Amino acid sequence: MARFQPPRGTRDLLGEEMRRHQHVVGTGRTVFRRYGFSQWATPIFEDTHVFARSLGESSDVVSKEMYTFEDRGGESLTLRPEGTAGVARALVSNALTQTLPQKIFYTGPMFRYERPQKGRFRQFHQIGAELIGAESAFRDAEIIAMARDFLVSLGLADDLRLELNTLGDKASRMAWREALVAYFRQHEDRLSEDSRSRLEINPLRILDSKAEQDRALLADAPAFDDYLNEESRTFWEELKAGLKAFGVSFVENPRIVRGLDYYSHTVFEFVTDKLGAQGTVLAGGRYEGLVEEMGGPAVPCIGWAAGVERLAALIDAPAEEVSDVAILPMGEAALFKAASISRALRDGGLAVSIETRGNMKKRMDRVVQSGATHALFLGDDDLARDVVQLRHLASREQEEVPVTDILVILERARAS
Repeated sequence: MARFQPPRGTRDLLGEEMRRHQHVVGTGRTVFRRYGFSQWATPIFEDTHVFARSLGESSDVVSKEMYTFEDRGGESLTLRPEGTAGVARALVSNALTQTLPQKIFYTGPMFRYERPQKGRFRQFHQIGAELIGAESAFRDAEIIAMARDFLVSLGLADDLRLELNTLGDKASRMAWREALVAYFRQHEDRLSEDSRSRLEINPLRILDSKAEQDRALLADAPAFDDYLNEESRTFWEELKAGLKAFGVSFVENPRIVRGLDYYSHTVFEFVTDKLGAQGTVLAGGRYEGLVEEMGGPAVPCIGWAAGVERLAALIDAPAEEVSDVAILPMGEAALFKAASISRALRDGGLAVSIETRGNMKKRMDRVVQSGATHALFLGDDDLARDVVQLRHLASREQEEVPVTDILVILERARAS
């Protein structure tokens, strides 16, 4: 019989890996609540145009990496490659554009057909946040501060650095775009095939190229700082002042352009040197045309997303959750009584395991190794007198306790 394996680029989340994953997401929920963010969930697949229009036809995600299929009704659907476009679509679909700002976060699986490597999968998980209706550079600074707090709460403060750039407004980008086209046109024969195709559609993407032949040309490429107009320069200075007010340190990196077409002004990445080539663990920026692409009004937004797998690989493994109490029944009658006792204890908020496999020594060995704090022994004599033998595993003291008093005694022990 064939032994099935998970598809290439996917993996099972079990045991310690699952605990790491849950810790990342749980930490995010705690931090986001402090900033007033609430959770949204959008479908795992959407109409293909939700992503093709919003991410840009020239982006690698759209042109090479999307899982797109036609359903039985002839509709073109795509497994979501990222979360922001679906959030913008949900805002418009649910008529929420009149109730701004919206502070939301999301988490869940994303899908991209790309070469699997350390920290990169074809099914991966993201946790992200979006501030829809970000009226100023101050709001950009605040959501970046929230990202910093999230990473600090995971214990990663010493391993990461924030790299920051501006893409300016549309007028600034168009002036820079023209200068880039003129520069790269002079060196077109030295560009990679992908960058030659991007030259007409989106030359800014060439700055994000990983091809060595493209990167060799970047040092002499026109610098964006020379093309920032006064409004964009003011926004950039206000952003940096806001970050300093929030106590967020950063380094300026003029080569950050991000891979999607809807960004403007603020772009940023939190990066590490501990994951090999895939060093970015959280990234995002400001976008101002995405809600319009979904049929809504012009709404300025700022958001970011982080790879859960990458963050999970950087944190210490959380402790395994264990039962508070183990019940060790001796005999069939005691087994059914154990079921009744376990229900009462679980209703009282305790975690309970019922140990039945093997002799008493083997059962006790498993209980001790599990980290449980108490063990309940229940035999025929105990049944007759409606009592249990309660052992405090830390002190190894044992006492006889009426069944009706077990929950109160255990709650008292846990409180102390």
